[in-house]
Amino acid sequence: MSKQKTQLAERSPSETAADLAAAESTEHDAVTPAEPAQRTSPVRDVLLTLLSRGYLFIVALIVLAVGSQLSPFFLTSRNLVSVLITASVVSVLAVGQFFVIVTGGIDLSVGSVAALSSVVGALAMANGIPFVLASLLAIAMGAFIGLLNGLFIVFGGITPFIVTLAMMSAAQGLAYIVEGSRLVPVDNSSFLSAFTGKLGPIPAPVLIAAITMLVAAVVMAFRRFGRRLYALGGNPEAARLSGLPVKRDTAAAYAISGALAGLAGLMIAAQLTEGSAIVGSGYELNAIAAVVVGGASLFGGTGNPILAVLGGLIIATILNIMDILGIAAQSQLIVKGIVILLAVLFTSGALSRRLPQWFSALGRLASRGRTSSAAS
Repeated sequence: MSKQKTQLAERSPSETAADLAAAESTEHDAVTPAEPAQRTSPVRDVLLTLLSRGYLFIVALIVLAVGSQLSPFFLTSRNLVSVLITASVVSVLAVGQFFVIVTGGIDLSVGSVAALSSVVGALAMANGIPFVLASLLAIAMGAFIGLLNGLFIVFGGITPFIVTLAMMSAAQGLAYIVEGSRLVPVDNSSFLSAFTGKLGPIPAPVLIAAITMLVAAVVMAFRRFGRRLYALGGNPEAARLSGLPVKRDTAAAYAISGALAGLAGLMIAAQLTEGSAIVGSGYELNAIAAVVVGGASLFGGTGNPILAVLGGLIIATILNIMDILGIAAQSQLIVKGIVILLAVLFTSGALSRRLPQWFSALGRLASRGRTSSAAS
């Protein structure tokens, strides 16, 4: 071992650290006696796999089954389309939020940025700018604010929570200033058709959310940028020592979040036919909830944009069921909080660590019961 360390001392610091760790691990493994293999139940292994990895699809099926039993109107095409349209804005915001959360950050400003973008886009169209240019302007505004968030974080050394909290207040204040004393109506027929119309049987908001989700999924799964974001969230220091552009990727993640917040603001403006400084209130928490329910860790490095959207759909579906049943909005907030806590319990690994203990305890109880029966 000492000879090995002497040879490693002549190498680079990062290589030395890695090789020393490997050598020490090998030495430790050599002197550590092997633990006896434990018998496992195939049924238990299947249940653990489903609960730790596929729980979200199980939850979605349970929610659909419960909703269909509670109301005959739940599974009607009209209601399901309404759920998809309602969840489309949160889905777009959740995808943007995912890019930030996977790096270990958080963006509290997306609701205010969406509101500001709705006002900017509405004012641009009101002043005769074509809706395509107005839409690009609103999205660019969101991307610029997101980029500012990223720059303050990577060069200012300020935590993402503080930076985006401050930007949330600043963006909302700017939205009020730009808006003026009254709401900005949106009456551009081409804009309304693009953001609230249909492409065949598919509503435009649903199509926008689906395209956003699929593009994000491809980026995270097959592009170097996506893999770098996972590495950055998993171990920022290791990513930096490996030569990855940590600062650039962090700033880019926040810029993407801001751009998608701008897109969500346009979707809100089209649905309400007005731009308003107050329309984004609460959307940031809904986006974070969707990502967390979708299985992403707030510590970064894990998750999937498709599951983030699915998490938002589950929340929207639960709220829709409660709306059909006439449950008060205050009670719906309580249920949403419980859903988020349960999701964190699953994704944090706490439940997967406890489940083997619970199965073992149940097995011991069953064994004792059989022993007592045989003895009697």
